[in-house]
Amino acid sequence: SLRNQGEICLCGSRIFIEKPVYEKFKKDFSAKTKKLKIGDPLEADTDQGAIVSKEHMEKILSYIQLAKDEGGTILCGGNRVELEGRCKNGWFIEPAIIEGLPFDCRTNREEIFGPVVTLIPFETEVEVLKMANSTEYGLASIIWTENLSRAHRVAAKIETGIVWVNCWMERDLRTPFGGMKSSGVGREGGMEALRFFTEAK
Repeated sequence: SLRNQGEICLCGSRIFIEKPVYEKFKKDFSAKTKKLKIGDPLEADTDQGAIVSKEHMEKILSYIQLAKDEGGTILCGGNRVELEGRCKNGWFIEPAIIEGLPFDCRTNREEIFGPVVTLIPFETEVEVLKMANSTEYGLASIIWTENLSRAHRVAAKIETGIVWVNCWMERDLRTPFGGMKSSGVGREGGMEALRFFTEAK
């Protein structure tokens, strides 16, 4: 969710967690996130660098404020960070974890493209699929489970072009890649690339 400041189209900005493990996940995820070092990207111990532009930083901060306005609770982060030295006046934001938002609010349906992630508890597959598919975007999703049958069942019903199971960013360039709904048109990779980049006559 927070890799490359969340500025990756494949980052998971919404995390749906089964209720029995929700509190433990929230506690552990928040603790790990708070340990991330924000700083100069040229330093080896830096975990998170700068946002791509001032305008984009302001957009991200406006969404964090929107999350508060929509009733969300900021579990950690969400503030601008002022550094000294080479990166003084840079565009840095603490990674923000937010809970308590309705699944269909703007924060959960619109693309923030920054170090912001929401946590949403669920009880049933039907419920989580409804929530996961409630956005107009559908590029990628990730399923974490010990149950392979459930993984296949849920993956088939999620409206995204790619579904990772128990991993993330594993790519085989022979497989098709692309999104659904407002996340792009067509596919690239493998034989799909030949069709995508060919104009038949």
